[in-house]
Amino acid sequence: MNDALGKLPSLNGLKAFEAAARHLNFRLAAEELGVTQGAVAQQVRGLEAELGLQFFERRPRTLALTGEGRAYIADIRRAFEIIARATGDLKPQPIKLAISTTPTFASKWLIPRLPDLTAQHPDLDIHIVATDRISNFQMDGVDLAVRYGRPPFGPGLAAQLLFKQEIIAACSPMLLGDRGPPRTVSELSCFPLLQDAHNFWPEFIESHFGTATSPREVPLFKRISFNQTSHAIDAAVAGQGIVLATRNFIASDIAGRRLVQVGSTALWGPSDFYLVWPRHSKAAALQAAMSWMLSADGQGRNRSIEAADSQLI
Repeated sequence: MNDALGKLPSLNGLKAFEAAARHLNFRLAAEELGVTQGAVAQQVRGLEAELGLQFFERRPRTLALTGEGRAYIADIRRAFEIIARATGDLKPQPIKLAISTTPTFASKWLIPRLPDLTAQHPDLDIHIVATDRISNFQMDGVDLAVRYGRPPFGPGLAAQLLFKQEIIAACSPMLLGDRGPPRTVSELSCFPLLQDAHNFWPEFIESHFGTATSPREVPLFKRISFNQTSHAIDAAVAGQGIVLATRNFIASDIAGRRLVQVGSTALWGPSDFYLVWPRHSKAAALQAAMSWMLSADGQGRNRSIEAADSQLI
């Protein structure tokens, strides 16, 4: 084995030969290798002299491979590919983890926290699947899902409560100006209501003002409707109206004074947010991601409670 390795030609000569054979030009090969054109030409000549063969025909503006050169370069390229692959296999490969969420959860909860997840688990290659469609774990290649609903979510699936849906009203401080928050239904009618597909406004109005309001009466208010809750939240931050949103989705906006909570009333939604995963999966990456999400929500929930206590209006 050692005798065979001792007969190998110069590695620099082989690298120069491979680059020159690809470009059929010593100058371009030199630019790629970061050496002078003369150095490449000298290394190729040295290889040819060592092996007693001619690999190139030198022409005025280009090079041409000889028959020996064409035969030799095919094996040399395969050898370099094997070396590159073996070297790459030595490096730790990222662990892929696909997380399925709703678009609102992705934009308002997960994405703002991603820097912390990637800092704690730099080995994870995270893929976010943000869709309102319920992903199929096997067909869609999903490892973990965040689902809005109630368990059970299906055969063979495990679930863990992430957070309950606590719905509060909020708006931009600039929307209120000097008027202050609405204290009656009549005052509320002076503000645009930002409505998503859930439309919890009738329940909120009855709970907050003690006035029963049917869904048919809600259109009597000024309103702007959105099919995505995240867009309604963005509109509220922009001062376009009052939004009803899950507290966990607007906690950072309240803490940053981009939004203020209107009143102290909170509704509990008909469903909550759960982590869902295949029961048989015991992957370390899955366990790490779930532990982080449960911890991250706990921190966010504490911050949101503190912010709510100090910013009720």
